[in-house]
Amino acid sequence: MKPKPITGHETIGVFSSSSPISATVPARYERGAAYLTARGFRVVNGSLYRERDFYRSGTILARADEFNRLLRDDSIDILMASIGGNNTNSILPYIDYDYLKTHPKIVVGYSDTTALLLAIYAKTGLVTFYGPALAASFGELPPLVDVTYSSFREVLSGEYTLPYTYPQPEGWTDEFLNWATQDRAKVCNPNEWITVRPGCASGRLIGGNLNTMEGFFGTPYMPAIENGDILLIEDTLKDAMTIERSFSLLKLAGVFDRVGGIILGKHEKFDDNGTGRKPYEILSEVLGDRDIPILADFDCCHTHPMLTLPIGCRICLNADEKTVSLLERPVL
Repeated sequence: MKPKPITGHETIGVFSSSSPISATVPARYERGAAYLTARGFRVVNGSLYRERDFYRSGTILARADEFNRLLRDDSIDILMASIGGNNTNSILPYIDYDYLKTHPKIVVGYSDTTALLLAIYAKTGLVTFYGPALAASFGELPPLVDVTYSSFREVLSGEYTLPYTYPQPEGWTDEFLNWATQDRAKVCNPNEWITVRPGCASGRLIGGNLNTMEGFFGTPYMPAIENGDILLIEDTLKDAMTIERSFSLLKLAGVFDRVGGIILGKHEKFDDNGTGRKPYEILSEVLGDRDIPILADFDCCHTHPMLTLPIGCRICLNADEKTVSLLERPVL
C-alpha cells in the first residue's frame, strides 16, 4: 500500500512515541512547527504535547493512544514523530494496524521511530518514510533545514521522473549546540558518500536505526529481510565496540547472506575507542568475504541535513557511481 502524495497544504499530526521533546525543549519543538506552518502545512499537536513522564512522554498505553487518536482523525494526512528516544517498541502491540489498512496515511520519522515504521510495514504493507522528525529535523536552522525540507517535499510529492536519484548535499554537520539556546547555523563539513564495496543492486529498501531494530528483532513486528533487499542501517552516539556487536548480530542472523546491498548512514558523534577506525571499516570486517555493494556516509540519519527514504519501495544502489535512486513512486 502507498499513501496519497502531498501538495504542501496537508495537516500534520505530531506524536511523541518515546521522548517528551515538546516538554523538555519547547523552543526546538515550536520552531519546527513554525517552519512547517510557514510552508503551508497545518500542525496538530498530539495529546501528549507538553506532557512528561520522566524519560518518556507518557505511559505505554498513553503513547499508543496518542498515535491512534491522530491516526483515526480524518482531518490529519501525515503522522510525524516529534523526535525519537528509546522505547517506541513498547507501543507496538497497541497500534490500530487494521485502521491503517483501510485508511493509509503518511507516517514519517527516524531513529527510535524505526520500530513504528517497520511494524506498520510488517503488519499492513503500507510504505512508511525514514525521514525528518518535527523537533529534531525541522527545528534546525537554515540552511540545513531547507535541504531536509526539500527532500521531504519532493519525495512525498511524487512529482519527478523515475528513476529519481537523490542529490548529495553539499555539506553536513553533527555539531552539537544546545537546542534550548541555539541561535546560529551549525558549521558544515564537506560532504562525500563513500564506496566501501563496489557494485550495483536493485531491491526493496528495508531497515532504519540499528540500535532500535535490536529492540524488536525476530518478532512479528520486524519485517522479514528477504533475498535481494537493500538494507539501510544507521546509528548515533555509539562506540566501535558497540557497533561491532550490532553488525555481528546481523551477520549471525543471516541478514548479510540475504541482502543485495547496504546503505550505511553517517554516524553522529562516533567514538572509535581510540582505534582510528570508521563505522564502515568495522562493517567491512564483520561482513568478511561477502561481495555486495556498500555505500557509506549516506545522509539519511541523525546528522543534518536528512534525506527522506521510503521503506518498502524498490530502489537502485550504485556504489560505483555513489548514487541511490527510487525505481518507483512511494505515493499514489
